[in-house]
Amino acid sequence: MVVYRDQPSLPAPASQTSIAGWLRKNLFSSVTNSVVTLALLYFLVPQIWHAIEWGLLKSDWFGDNRSQCVSGGACWVFITNRLNLFIYGFYPSSAYWRVNWVYVLTAVQVVALLYPKTPHKTILSVIFFVVYPFVVFFLLHGGAFGLPVVETNKWGGLMLTLLLGIVGTIAALPLGIVLALGRRSEMPIIRALSVVFIEFWRAVPLITVLFMASVMLPLFLSGQVNMDKLLRAMIGIILFESAYVAEVIRGGLQAIPKGQYEAAKALGLNYWKSMGLIIMPQALKLTIPSLVNTFIELFKDTSLVTIIGLFDLLSVAKAGLSDPAWLGFSTEAYTFVALVFWVFCFGMSRYSMYLEKLLHTGHKR
Repeated sequence: MVVYRDQPSLPAPASQTSIAGWLRKNLFSSVTNSVVTLALLYFLVPQIWHAIEWGLLKSDWFGDNRSQCVSGGACWVFITNRLNLFIYGFYPSSAYWRVNWVYVLTAVQVVALLYPKTPHKTILSVIFFVVYPFVVFFLLHGGAFGLPVVETNKWGGLMLTLLLGIVGTIAALPLGIVLALGRRSEMPIIRALSVVFIEFWRAVPLITVLFMASVMLPLFLSGQVNMDKLLRAMIGIILFESAYVAEVIRGGLQAIPKGQYEAAKALGLNYWKSMGLIIMPQALKLTIPSLVNTFIELFKDTSLVTIIGLFDLLSVAKAGLSDPAWLGFSTEAYTFVALVFWVFCFGMSRYSMYLEKLLHTGHKR
């Protein structure tokens, strides 16, 4: 009688798990790959080293004026000297604490909502979407609870960029869902209105929308109506973005198999319950990469508000370059702005990938 005994699994060979194994598998797996890798290293390594040397090793970080930039590398003194302007715009320095509270509250709530294991998410969502906008408005604008009013023309920098990006994202998503459902509706009037709305906003560039919201919209309003410029820009961004979100979600709805609709009807669910409990969750899950891509584009497009006189992060950097005391530091300014945008966009991209893996939206086999 032959007795078989399970043997413990052997560890993977060192040639597959070590750094040398990874290099051999990914960079030098064939003659062609080896030649391409060596050629890229020949051209990229000197450039990367030069960038590190310019930005870190030979740079100056602190000081009061440009005369303290003597190392020959980047002069980050320009950035550190104007850091408050980049973060708060032209907001009064005595009221910086109000903006700081908005940063803290936003970060805490966003992290709590994005973390999958956070308890009581329904209550947190209601607070974030219903209560939180009023808290932010009264903190930033004032006019209540003894807070002095700070006009929106003093809002700027990173605060304005994040405000436009977050408000545009939060408001455009539910509006886009409604438009997507309207475009697939069986009622001709609802479907026609949704199609006209979506195609109208998709046919014009965002820069035109902002220009119309800033210059042309006041001409159509009565003299007694004085709508704030920032509010007009937000409305334009939300309407523009909702059209793109609607098309993304419509693609997700079309990807749902017909059997899912039939199963919802077989369960006796009405239209709203079948959409809310069965169809829409699957459609949103399928469209996570496209939705995040749309929101990343929106975050980057917020820099277009400079054409209507709003000073976002990029506009503050440009304004600093026109200062005679700091002429010639455009490379440092644009590098800093690019780094800030990259951090936020890369963070959104990584979270999208995490959600895809968590929900298995990639349908890996």
